[in-house]
Amino acid sequence: MRISISWGGGSVTADLDSTPTSEALWAALPIESSANTWGEEVYFDVPVQADPEDGATDSVEPGTVCYWLAGSALALPFGPTPLSRGAESRLASAANVLGRVDGDHRALAAVRDGDTVRVDRA
Repeated sequence: MRISISWGGGSVTADLDSTPTSEALWAALPIESSANTWGEEVYFDVPVQADPEDGATDSVEPGTVCYWLAGSALALPFGPTPLSRGAESRLASAANVLGRVDGDHRALAAVRDGDTVRVDRA
């Protein structure tokens, strides 16, 4: 499953693994939401409810596409967050790992609080 994540200043694509949460996200597309930023992470509400999956974690590599369980949100870390140790991306709490941004995940640095973010099937 390939998705496109776009905002006024740019876009990235991502490949999702086949997981229950990824399938629920795919079924809900297209989605528009308002972006929030936290350190070097973009996150936004999505109309998906999910339970923790095997491998749910709060520490991921930059560029990982995550479903943040506590916030029912898509979380897109592209670098360190306020809780990170070193180069890791540490989320505020556990998330299901859905996939990975293709190419340069640092493009997400252009997203600002309040930007409209759209997720589509690519």
